Amino acid sequence: MVNLTRWCTACLLLVIAQGGQAQILIGQTAGFTGAVAAGVKETLEGAKLHLDAVNAKGGVNGKTIELISLDDQFDPKLASENARILIEDRGVLALFLTRGTPHTQAILPLLDKHGVALLAPSTGAMVFHQPVNKYVFNVRATYQREAAKAVSQLKAMGISRIGLVYADDSFGADGMQGAQKGLADANLQPVLTEKFNRATPDFAPIASKVKQSNPQAVIMIASAQAVVDGLSAFRAAGSGAQIVTLSNNASRGFIKSLGEQGRGVIVTQVFPYERSVSYALVAEAQKLLKAQGGGDLSPAMLEGFCAAKVLVEGLRRAGAKPTRQKFQAALEGLRNFDIGGLEVNFSPEDHTGLDFSDLSIITVDGKFRR
Repeated sequence: MVNLTRWCTACLLLVIAQGGQAQILIGQTAGFTGAVAAGVKETLEGAKLHLDAVNAKGGVNGKTIELISLDDQFDPKLASENARILIEDRGVLALFLTRGTPHTQAILPLLDKHGVALLAPSTGAMVFHQPVNKYVFNVRATYQREAAKAVSQLKAMGISRIGLVYADDSFGADGMQGAQKGLADANLQPVLTEKFNRATPDFAPIASKVKQSNPQAVIMIASAQAVVDGLSAFRAAGSGAQIVTLSNNASRGFIKSLGEQGRGVIVTQVFPYERSVSYALVAEAQKLLKAQGGGDLSPAMLEGFCAAKVLVEGLRRAGAKPTRQKFQAALEGLRNFDIGGLEVNFSPEDHTGLDFSDLSIITVDGKFRR
């Protein structure tokens, strides 16, 4: 005998997945608590600036967008389980703004199994760019590009003694490839190469080696809290090396956590300067934030804002009855889409979307400056 309740639930989820409802459900799993919480919250805040404005005007093709966000505590296993819940139990049309390299890798099998697109993972790992994954659409440059640019800029500043400290996971390994390429292009060798356990970092022995090798700069490929802890350990050991880190730490929360040690820290960026209103997307985000009574726009917020603009356009092109398949096809056909001074391009052969890269430095008043 058929279990009627289970059958009805399955039918309902099928209807939801095929677009038969007044709302479009989009799923997100990210570390709202844990080591990357500050950046995750700012990125979501930026995304909601645009999504709330769109919903206030009636949504997309007559349907409002509901973003269901689950906390994975920056744990890859929990990220995978959250994604399963969102896809199988909640019937979301697509996934959006995941955070972390191993965390996003953990959900890839679910994308393939259910034909669900993931838009704008908040990671620049090359594994999500090459080879192209049919269901992953990036809206940012790669970590490798960022790290290579950082080395190039350091050399241009006259810095040649560079140390590398990285998390012993797929994120750290990916960023290291970019840093090593940048060093090779600059005809330099690192004076220090050290990795640490992401789950239980111990920077005391690394700090001693940093002091001994005396680098002018240390590139740290790590999450925000690890950079804060590492910098504290290096300073306590007597090293004055300039710290450089990647755009995964481009948030107000990161600056706050650094405290007085933040001045002079270099952070790579993958979106335009958040105070440069010559970019229409920056001016638009600032206007919406001001209308809500918010504070200053941050790079992390701008990432979320840009991602949301691409999400909305993909949904618009997917039509009045969007399905997972229609949304995936709509994104793959996105060409020369101007999000406000930057063009997003996807094709079956390229899911990078944007390739913008820049550097910033944290000033004495606790702000990013280009």
